Amino acid sequence: MLKTIIKWPLYAGLCAMSLIVSGLSGQAKAAETSYPLTLENCGRKISFEKAPSRTVSIGQSSTEILYLLGLADKVVGTALWVGPVLKGYKTVNAGIERLADNDPSFESVLGKKPDIVTVQFQWQVGPEGVVAKPEQFEELGIPVYTSPSDCVGKENSASSDGVRHQVFTMDLVYQEIRDLAKIYNVQDRGEDVVADLKRREAAARAKVASAQGKLSAVFWFSSAQNADPYVAGRNGAPGYIMTALGIKNIIDTDDEWPTVGWETIAKANPTMIVAGAMERRRYPLDSVEAKRAFLKKDPVASLMPAVKEAHVFEMDAQAMNPTIRTIDGIEALADAIEAAGLSK
Repeated sequence: MLKTIIKWPLYAGLCAMSLIVSGLSGQAKAAETSYPLTLENCGRKISFEKAPSRTVSIGQSSTEILYLLGLADKVVGTALWVGPVLKGYKTVNAGIERLADNDPSFESVLGKKPDIVTVQFQWQVGPEGVVAKPEQFEELGIPVYTSPSDCVGKENSASSDGVRHQVFTMDLVYQEIRDLAKIYNVQDRGEDVVADLKRREAAARAKVASAQGKLSAVFWFSSAQNADPYVAGRNGAPGYIMTALGIKNIIDTDDEWPTVGWETIAKANPTMIVAGAMERRRYPLDSVEAKRAFLKKDPVASLMPAVKEAHVFEMDAQAMNPTIRTIDGIEALADAIEAAGLSK
């Protein structure tokens, strides 16, 4: 069983060391933010007279980016969590009010008197947002910053996970990191975070370079009761993970998370099944244990070589979303491939 290894505990120390080294070597620091600041974000202009001091973050990835940027003291409320917070931030996170595990109410967000709302998914705050529309916050003088990874090249709707017309790359996450760093005037920290993520991805790619083009996979997020599984289309974060490691995605669609029958999946015969692990319990097959039990007893899935040969690998579900954890997913899958002897 693959366990996603998160390598953030030493991050603060590494960042501090990086800043010291940069200072000693005479490298130029990023420019200070000049306020008032106006940014283009998901087709809207958002403006700031000064660095925000009271943030409500709706979406685990957006919250964790703020933590990595050293901005936890600016966060007064969070919502929409899939799993545990990044290692090293448990105590920090426990001291910040969680408005909801899933959808917070519009009133609960306003109750924290935010001067910015950061959003991971438009289905929470967007044109058809279940919490609110951005305009509802902006009418009250509260700018909404949305993760570019959920709006650039993607068509969202209230009835599905959306269609991604443009291939996701980590550049969209790096844009979010840099945008937030600029909004809060911590650009140096933002560049440190981006540099570390890029270094880790390069190392993971090199680990399984010999397996390029030899492997295929299906990424299974979850399943509703008696329904076909939600699996990853070609253009989302799992597509990026597979491309990075030279793995073919057997699902060829622009839909973010289409439902596909096990008969179709079995016919494609993927080398491996990557199963999402999460604390969320929205659907019957959210847990990895339920997924593994299904694979053992289902008359079709149980006959797949990937199941028989124990090439069912667990991955943090957050890594399957376009987030900073996507790099964790690349690292974890590279480790699993190597341990299973599939990279030879």
